[in-house]
Amino acid sequence: MMQLYNSATRKKEEFKTHTPGHVEMYTCGPTVYHFAHIGNLRSYIMEDVLEKTLRYTGYDVNRVMNITDVGHLTSDADEGEDKMLKGAKRENKSVMDIAKFYTDAFFSDCEKLNIKTPDVVQPATGLIDDFIHMVEGLIAKDFAYFAGGNVYFDTSKLDRYYVFNDHNEEDLAVGVREGVEEDTNKRNKNDFVLWFTKSKFEDQALKWDSPWGVGYPGWHIECSGISLKYNGEYLDLHCGGIDNAFPHHTNEIAQTESFVGHEWCKQWFHVHHLNTTGGKMSKSKGEFLTVSLLEEKGYDPLVYRMFCLQSHYRKGLVFSWENLDNAVGTFNKLIGRIANLKPGDDVDQAVFDELKAKFVAALENDLNTAQAMTAVYDVLKAKTTDATKLAVLADYDYVLSLDLLAKAEAKRQENAKAAAAKTGGGYTIVGEGDPAIDALVMQRYEAKKAKNFAEADRIRDELKAQGIEIIDVAGGAQWKKI
Repeated sequence: MMQLYNSATRKKEEFKTHTPGHVEMYTCGPTVYHFAHIGNLRSYIMEDVLEKTLRYTGYDVNRVMNITDVGHLTSDADEGEDKMLKGAKRENKSVMDIAKFYTDAFFSDCEKLNIKTPDVVQPATGLIDDFIHMVEGLIAKDFAYFAGGNVYFDTSKLDRYYVFNDHNEEDLAVGVREGVEEDTNKRNKNDFVLWFTKSKFEDQALKWDSPWGVGYPGWHIECSGISLKYNGEYLDLHCGGIDNAFPHHTNEIAQTESFVGHEWCKQWFHVHHLNTTGGKMSKSKGEFLTVSLLEEKGYDPLVYRMFCLQSHYRKGLVFSWENLDNAVGTFNKLIGRIANLKPGDDVDQAVFDELKAKFVAALENDLNTAQAMTAVYDVLKAKTTDATKLAVLADYDYVLSLDLLAKAEAKRQENAKAAAAKTGGGYTIVGEGDPAIDALVMQRYEAKKAKNFAEADRIRDELKAQGIEIIDVAGGAQWKKI
């Protein structure tokens, strides 16, 4: 039985769906004006684990995600310029070119992190008529008004506006900018824009005809419209980063429930921030860390995925290169231990079921991925056959998505090649178990045998630069780190 913390009720509770066995799931997608930073991607990793856990435990899932390519202003509320226009100006490209480039970059990052593509991915610019229809409905029900050229949602008509009122002041203040003028068109300070017209923009690139004039939708109406179209009027699970809780998700609830006339979504799942030693990671600060940068520095993106899995989604996670290096060491040792297991057919089903039950229990306990990773090590320590262990780990990896068995098999092949190299031609290499170093030592031997002493010296100097000392001995060589 899945237990999840619900941001709306501020407690952990049994996960229930409108239709038994079926989950309508919505996850806030990226605003595609720049690369996603690894803090953004922490949310998508944890949402991916949640979706796979639901499928793994027997649910049928329909997951929908938007792509914001218009309407998201730099303040996250109703001030500043459209982020897409800002990106286009930065790179001197059209807004649609920017959207295409960064949408593709986002899904490339997701693929590298083994994040499954949602069942439905909908760019906001593709559903303008749906947003207009929803705004018309809210006006007709007297939940919205036209003022100063824009259409606003009237929060004074709600019995309760602040749904997520347990969040930190820092979280609630996301998007607040100094020097922003107050919007005098609003009847109440919390009212928010459903549709902007030319009164709001001078050079907005994307705009459409509407009953209220040429303009474009507000950010918040987009997610509501997309979810209503593809998830229906009853949403089971809404996910996003903690900084989306206010104002974005708060406004989604206000306008959607006012439009449909009943409770919309029962379960809200928020992933907390990735912090650096300097504070929360943010694009507005200038430089930020991307998956491509991790790769340039030699890190496997799946190491970052494991780094995220080692922490709970409702806790802030501190990123540092030292922490990531520790994750590299942990990941490599884990793969090495799995590589030492010998494949076979003798799977003990009773042990398999027992181990799987522990893994499921960890995930159903508010998606406790740290406990789930502990369950991986419990498999390695279990008194059972190697074949059983490998079968269990393959089963776990549907959710973890760390390519455990594929990487272990590659490691086995690497070890076999290294073992062959060590004794090739009667030449034995004794070292510290690094196949890459063994291969270079073997190349040096082959160069010396061919009397290519310059190449042999070059390899020796290359190894020395890496802190490796080679000692020639009878019938081979020894190497060690100095």
